[in-house]
Parts: sequence; structure tokens; C-alpha cells
Amino acid sequence: MVQVLPRIGGRRALLGSAALLVVLGLLAWWLWPHEEPPGGTVTLSTGAERGVYQEYGTRLRTAIADDMPRLKIDLEPSNGSQENVRLVATGQADFAITAADAVQAYLDDGKPGASRLRGLARLYDDYVQVVVPATSPIQSIADLKDKRVAVGPEGSGVRLISERLLAAAGLDIDKDIDPQDDTIGTSPGALRDGRIDAFIWSGGLPTRGLTDLADDGYEFRFLPISDSLVAKLHDQGGVFTHYRASVMPADAYPDILDGSTVPTLTVANLLITRDDMDPRLTEWLTRMVIKSRDTIGQEVHAAQVVDLRTAIYTDPLRLHEGARRYYTSVKP
Repeated sequence: MVQVLPRIGGRRALLGSAALLVVLGLLAWWLWPHEEPPGGTVTLSTGAERGVYQEYGTRLRTAIADDMPRLKIDLEPSNGSQENVRLVATGQADFAITAADAVQAYLDDGKPGASRLRGLARLYDDYVQVVVPATSPIQSIADLKDKRVAVGPEGSGVRLISERLLAAAGLDIDKDIDPQDDTIGTSPGALRDGRIDAFIWSGGLPTRGLTDLADDGYEFRFLPISDSLVAKLHDQGGVFTHYRASVMPADAYPDILDGSTVPTLTVANLLITRDDMDPRLTEWLTRMVIKSRDTIGQEVHAAQVVDLRTAIYTDPLRLHEGARRYYTSVKP
């Protein structure tokens, strides 16, 4: 005689199957060898006080802490892009944020350790911002002749791009202006106090040094950088191809721009390291750059544009092996 088993209702069967899947999933998770996040201490060279490099580095270190608690990141201030490239290439820093044109210049000059430089991610674009008092008679880059202009310290990306921008306008940085080496930490105050007539800054939008100046009630404006001026740079080829005509959006500094936009130029920023850096560490760090975009972007607006589809393009540097592994693992 065949014994008939009681029928199980559809709902009970579905719940039973779901419970089984959960149990099997937990068992597989328990049995699967999980990768321990890398630890140790590394240095990240950032930039000047009140600049976006410094802010981004600080926020990135905070965002990484939860997923990589054993990793200590020492943030090192610097004069900016040119110095950052040199520090990484010569082993004095492990990672750095730097502009692509500064990297290209270091490679072209064949400086120490140039061949060992590698990229992790393209981050965000720097916007060149030429600032003058609102009441200034200066209307163009060419009008900076014979003026006191803060162009950034030696070794900074600002100094590099200032020299090239002025040259495109027919000015020699050493002969035709009175160059000052103020950083974004000191230039706004120097402008407000009348110690300089203008300053050139290259950084993400918005830059805290400028928003602070606006919040203090000081009125300033930006000089336009025309498409024709950018074309003079771009047509020279080589390192100059990293410069692109762009527009500073009205919401970058709403109280200053008052709904208007300003033509300017941009250059990409990169997170860089050396070829001898541990691939597992660089894979994790690259993952965290992408994962932390929204968190960092709440405070550092420039970081909102960090994107998986563009981060992989670290020209003029090849990707580090660890970064390449990460991008390969998430490729659709």
C-alpha cells in the first residue's frame, strides 16, 4: 500500500526554499576564504592648505577607514602637482594627487623615476581661475602686464600652468609681471589686502579659499580665458594637449557669478603611485576611490564627477597592475 504524503502549500514551500537558500548562502560565506584588507602605513602627498587636493585627501582617508581599518594614511602637504610627481617618482611619497600636465612634463624631461610612475584613477578636472577685485580695470590675461600676480610657488601645478597661460597671452612670467609665490592659502587674503593685483589658481570647483573669500563679503570676479587662447596652448602639442577649453558653471560660486558663466580651461587630475607598490593595496585603494565618490562629493563637490567609466583613463600614465585588476573585475 502506497503511503500518500500530505501536500505542502505553495506559500510554505516558497518560505522553506527561501530559508534553505539563506542557510546555504551563510554556509558558503562562512566556508569561503575572505580577503583581509591590506594594512600598514602609506603617505599621500596632497597640496596647499585650503586647496581641493588637501580636502579630497582628508575625506578619502576618512572614507577608507571603515573598509580598511588596518591602513594608516599619512597626509603630506606640498606645493602641488609638480612637487607631488617628484615625491612619488623618487620614493619620498607612496601616492599623490597631481595634474596630468605636470606628470607629462616630468615624463618628457626624463627626470628621476619617471618610468616608474603609474596611475590608479583619473579623478576630477582642475579649472583655471584667474581672480581680480571686482573694481579692477584688468579685463583680460594680457592686461596682467606689469601687475603683481600670484602665480603659485615653484614646484606647484599652478606655477606651471600660469607660465604657459601667460606665454600664450604674450607675457613672460619673469619679465612682464611681478610674480608672487602665494598659494591658495594666502592669495585670497593678499588680494583683499591690496598686496597683489590678481592671482591665478588651478583647482576643483568650488575651492574653499575662494568660497571663504566670498563668504567674507569681498567682491571679486574671474578673468575669461578665451577659446582662442586655449587653442594657442593646445596647438603646441605634447603636454599642451592636456588643456581643454571649458566653462566655469554659474553654480560654482553663485554669489560671485550671479547666474553667469566664465570661459576657462581645464586639466585632469590623477591619483598616482609607483610600479613597485603592492598590487593588492592599489586594487583596494582604487576600489575605495570609486566607492567613496558620493560620500566625499557631499563635502568636496569636485569629487562628484569621479566615475568608473572615466577613472580608467590615466593618460599619460599606464595603469598600475592593482588598479588594472580592479577595473577588469568590474568591467560590464
